Amino acid sequence: MASRILFMGTPDFAVPSLQALVREGYEVTGVVTQPDRPRGRKRKPASPPVKKAALELGLTVFQPEKLRDPASVAKVLDSHPDLIVTAAYGQLLPPEVLQAPPFGCVNVHASLLPKYRGGAPIHHALIAGEKETGVTIMYMVQALDAGDILTQRSLPIEEDDDVGTLHDKLSHLGADLLVNMLPDLLQGRINPVPQDPEQATYAPNIKREDEKIDWTHPVEAIYNQVRGLSPWPVAFTTWKEKPLKIWRAKVSEIDAKDADPGTVLQADSQGVVVAASDGALTVTELQPAGKKAMSAEEFVRGRNLVPGDRLGDG
Repeated sequence: MASRILFMGTPDFAVPSLQALVREGYEVTGVVTQPDRPRGRKRKPASPPVKKAALELGLTVFQPEKLRDPASVAKVLDSHPDLIVTAAYGQLLPPEVLQAPPFGCVNVHASLLPKYRGGAPIHHALIAGEKETGVTIMYMVQALDAGDILTQRSLPIEEDDDVGTLHDKLSHLGADLLVNMLPDLLQGRINPVPQDPEQATYAPNIKREDEKIDWTHPVEAIYNQVRGLSPWPVAFTTWKEKPLKIWRAKVSEIDAKDADPGTVLQADSQGVVVAASDGALTVTELQPAGKKAMSAEEFVRGRNLVPGDRLGDG
C-alpha cells in the first residue's frame, strides 16, 4: 500500500479532499498549490485556501509559478510520491510528473465525466439546466480531463441550488469518494473505464460575456444563468447604462406576454419583475455599481426604478 501522497489543489473545492487524506491517516508528503495572488481593492497578496489548510495541518507547501519549469519538476519528483492526488489545482501536469508515481496521478473533478470537462463544471451544469451532476475521480493524462475513470458518484441538482451550494456539496462528496476509492486503487482492485470522447462536453472558465443577461432569452434560461453564476462571478444586466448585478431571482408567475424583453413590470417589496421572451423573472437580490448586494426591497426604496423602465439598456 502506498504511503506517500503528494496533493495538488488551490481553491476551496480542494480543501475537504486534503483534509480527508490527513484524517484517514495517509502520509501527505507535501502540498503543491498556486502562488499567492493580489486580492481585494488594496490588491494585497492572499494565500489560496489550500495553502491555508495545509499550513494548519502542518504540511509543507510548494507554490511554483509554472509547474512545467525544470526546477519545479525536480522539486516535485524529489518528494518521491507513490501517488499524486489533484483537485482543481489549476495547471496541467507535465509528462515527467504524470509518469513518476508508481500509482499514477488521479484527479477529483466536479462533474460526471465525460460531460463538462474543464475549469468551470459546476457553473456550466447549472447554466445548462442539468438535473444532476456529480464527482468523477480519474487518472490524469496530457489531454484535459480525459483520463480513464476510476469511480463516479452522482448528485441531484435541487431547484434552489446555486454555484455556492452545489460547490459545497460536491467538494465534500469528492472528499468522501476519494478516501473510499483509495484502498481499492492502492490494492489493485479497480478496473479503470475509458471515457467515450464522443460524449464529451466542455466547461471552460467563465468569461465576461457569459455573465451578461440577454432578456430576449427564455425566462428559465435566464434563471439558470443567474443561479449558475451566483455567488461568483455573478450575472449582470444594465440600468441607466450602468452595471447591475443580479444575485438571486426566481421565475415569476406574472403574465409578460405583451411586454418587451427587459421591461420592468413590477418594482416593490416583493422584487423587481422583468420581462423575458416567454415570461418574467423576479429579481430578489441585486447590486448596483459601487454598492453592496441588497434586497430588491432595499434597492427599490432608494432608487427611482418604476414599471416601464428597461434593463439591459447599455
